[in-house]
Amino acid sequence: MNDGAVRTGGRVLDLFQGARLTPTQRRIAHSLVQHGASAAYLSAAEVAELAGVSQPSVTRFAMALGYAGYPALRRELRSLADVPASPPETGENETQRALRAESRHLERMADDLGDLGAVEQAAALLAGSRPLPVLGLRAAAPLAGYFGYFAAKVLPDVRVLDGGGTTLLDRLDQARAAGATALLAIVLPRYPREALDALREARELGMAVVAITDSAVSPAAESADVALPAPVGTQLVFDLHTGPMAMAMVLLQAVCDAAPEPVQRRLEEFEATAARRHIFEA
Repeated sequence: MNDGAVRTGGRVLDLFQGARLTPTQRRIAHSLVQHGASAAYLSAAEVAELAGVSQPSVTRFAMALGYAGYPALRRELRSLADVPASPPETGENETQRALRAESRHLERMADDLGDLGAVEQAAALLAGSRPLPVLGLRAAAPLAGYFGYFAAKVLPDVRVLDGGGTTLLDRLDQARAAGATALLAIVLPRYPREALDALREARELGMAVVAITDSAVSPAAESADVALPAPVGTQLVFDLHTGPMAMAMVLLQAVCDAAPEPVQRRLEEFEATAARRHIFEA
């Protein structure tokens, strides 16, 4: 999406923040966000086809948001699409514009984190899980490894699940058998099917699911007990994941805050071990 489409998608997403949506309604919302301004000019039947749902589902979705019906919601979407975009930064190249868009994403995340309730709820679930499996496939695999590397300094058994295939569900089974009560899943566009299947399997196994994903209406949010939205940058050839990486560290900070004494003890043990083994130069 171009910068204007990203801004429009963000405005549309604001309509759904805090709404309690069914899985079907999440699919509708996700389609509207993904298609930005163009979605504001679609009929209810066209939106239904886009989201793969029935036309009455689109009407019920609009009413769940407090509108009299889909036409009223469409008028609101059109008004958002017609809001003038901020003037482009003159003299800046594509790379600069992409990085400035990331700055706006982080500012928006900071505003949303004025209420830390969801982060603290997620941290409480993860802090009590022994072991703690951390799932991230394809584009999300490096972020799962990043979180897992630091989490292992403060938690006794962190298991990074960054490979798909037939063994992924086996590793979930093994984590559950070892006592895991929660799963952290980082699921980013284009939403690997294996990752979504793994979230559903974790729920079937009785594990709570915390998902870091790009929006509150992503497919991963459907299977999550707590979803932590962190937008991705879309202005370069490949996505920028500054937001999800920042959210991962915010969540880990909250995990540490949930159990400060054992965390401090493990950090001190790690530092002593690192000094004895001369792991770092400085």
